[in-house]
Amino acid sequence: MTLISRVLGLVRDVVVANLMGAGAAADVFFFANKIPNFLRRLFAEGAFAQAFVPVLAETKAEGDKDGVRQLIAYVSGTLGTLVMIATIVGVVGSPVLAAIFGTGWFIEWLNDGPEAHKFETASLMLKITFPYLFFIALTALSGSILNTYGRFAVAAFTPVFLNIAIISCALLLSPTLDEPALGLAWGVFLGGIIQFLFQIPFLKRAGFLVKPKWGWRQPGVVKIRTLMIPALFGVSVSQLNLLFDTFIASFLMTGSISWLYYADRLLEFPLGLFGIAIATVVLPSLSSKAAAHDKDAFKHTMDWGVRMVSVLGLPAALGLIVLAQPILMLLFMRGEYTSNDVLASSYSLFAYASGLLFFMYIKVLAPGYFARQDTKTPVKFGIYAMVSNMVFNVILASWLGYIGLAAATSLSALLNAGLLYWGLRQLGVFQLSSESVGLIIRMLISAVIMAFSVWYLSPEFKHWLQFSFTEAVFWLVGLMLLAASVYTVMLGILGVRVRHLMR
Repeated sequence: MTLISRVLGLVRDVVVANLMGAGAAADVFFFANKIPNFLRRLFAEGAFAQAFVPVLAETKAEGDKDGVRQLIAYVSGTLGTLVMIATIVGVVGSPVLAAIFGTGWFIEWLNDGPEAHKFETASLMLKITFPYLFFIALTALSGSILNTYGRFAVAAFTPVFLNIAIISCALLLSPTLDEPALGLAWGVFLGGIIQFLFQIPFLKRAGFLVKPKWGWRQPGVVKIRTLMIPALFGVSVSQLNLLFDTFIASFLMTGSISWLYYADRLLEFPLGLFGIAIATVVLPSLSSKAAAHDKDAFKHTMDWGVRMVSVLGLPAALGLIVLAQPILMLLFMRGEYTSNDVLASSYSLFAYASGLLFFMYIKVLAPGYFARQDTKTPVKFGIYAMVSNMVFNVILASWLGYIGLAAATSLSALLNAGLLYWGLRQLGVFQLSSESVGLIIRMLISAVIMAFSVWYLSPEFKHWLQFSFTEAVFWLVGLMLLAASVYTVMLGILGVRVRHLMR
């Protein structure tokens, strides 16, 4: 299900690239979409789920289904009310948000500069996309409930509807508008509604479709909000860093936000397919083991999560680096997206992919804290990483431009992942087993040999541009099959077996 969602996400980006390329209109749409996207990750994959799932699992472990239903009623009522207020404030205050996160465009607007229209269009788009927050918050709530009860497929399939809505609006609505990007914004809005409605029948079938109640002081709600507030920083620092990247990019050349976006989207494919998918399975399992005070099983689950992320993340990261240009060319180089955009996006992808493994580690290490209802430690580490990202941004962006922003994000992810692991080790909660350390070293050696083989045999970019579409697909598929074969063979030669990953 996650694979279907990610593939459709790539199809969506192909359609958007063909429609808008990497120009001013694309920059504005990606800017306006970044804030609800940030909130999606915050709620659907971040702070809310990390706070809610442990409390729900704890209530479930008590065997009281009525207690679970009551908790859901109070959480849904309280969350829905607060998010509705935030949504209204966001829609009304969209010009303020556009000025804060797109300061470069706001200054242009104040000075009546040539790019003043970017600020005006961004403000309008935010009014359309911001209500997505309300629907995705409730979707995240229902998805967390279903995941806790082992029904992972529903939540994994839900994002498909967002992609379908955006693709449909891009193809059918955008061509009829003077500002085609507005059609994409309406796609985000409609996608949020459809995602929410899709999960309701499954909640009802499970017996958890309850009447929402306000419960700010209800014990379960108090525990969740106590855990959630610091978790906003702890688990979502990488997303906050991306927003800060957008702020800096608004001062850079036109196309910077788009080049970063397309690179980030390719990064999101393996991150979502492997890192977030594994973390989605790990959190409920860790929460149950923490509630049962089974320390050995807790450590074993953490160890398994790190091994799985490593065996998939290492080849994915190096593969993106050596095949960045042909992948970007085949996916996006049509319509308004040119070969210059391919090159520009590939440089930011090099920098982002360097941090892919650390983004994945954050996804599986952070649940080690939240499953134990410890949010203070990761928030401290998150603040360190966020401040370091700001420093890296200022230093590297002045030297490397938009590429420096991507590099700064990867460096801060490295710091965050390192601190999360160090903290778990200091607490005595988790330390990577010696067997896993040996396995990861062998995985790294295998991935490096794989990457070198692909790089050595891959044509230069100028030759890729001369290939027909069929020839380029043939070459890329061949190189990917070569990569998979070399990596698998090297793992076998170095003694890595399937049983090492399953236990």
